[in-house]
Amino acid sequence: MVLAGLPGAGKTTLLGKLDAPVPVTVLDSDQVREWIQARVSLPYRTYRVFVHLIHRFRVFWHALFSPGLLVVHEPSTRPGTRAMLLVIGLVSLRPRHFLWLDASAAEALDGQIARHRLIRAHSFERHVRRADVMRDRFVAGWKPFGWGSVSLLTRSGTSGGLRLDLAS
Repeated sequence: MVLAGLPGAGKTTLLGKLDAPVPVTVLDSDQVREWIQARVSLPYRTYRVFVHLIHRFRVFWHALFSPGLLVVHEPSTRPGTRAMLLVIGLVSLRPRHFLWLDASAAEALDGQIARHRLIRAHSFERHVRRADVMRDRFVAGWKPFGWGSVSLLTRSGTSGGLRLDLAS
């Protein structure tokens, strides 16, 4: 299961309120960033690429070797990222579910500011352009190739947390 959306949309916050009837492995790049940050005193920009490489390696590793439900935090606005996640799901023989946490650019920017984790302006603008297209396609009923389901979530609709019902 992939929880996707704009950087700052509230994915990490929502995963902190996750409720599921089975054990869940949650993989968020913030876990890697915090682990590295506790060990080096360098600005994040100097090791950002390593955070994302390690995060993706962890996703692949856990998809292959961890039992039970796997929830991956990833913006997924890039087609290449969605393709990588699809391939990992196919190789690991896991069902693939895509949750899109919808947030406006202003809400996501506010979220970044609140967490003191602003991404570069040009990078954020690219995410916003791709997210706007994805949102419109999701509303029209689009499901990315290879994904079993897509759920469009709203910030207000998930303010109490996220309950995963695996029976449906």
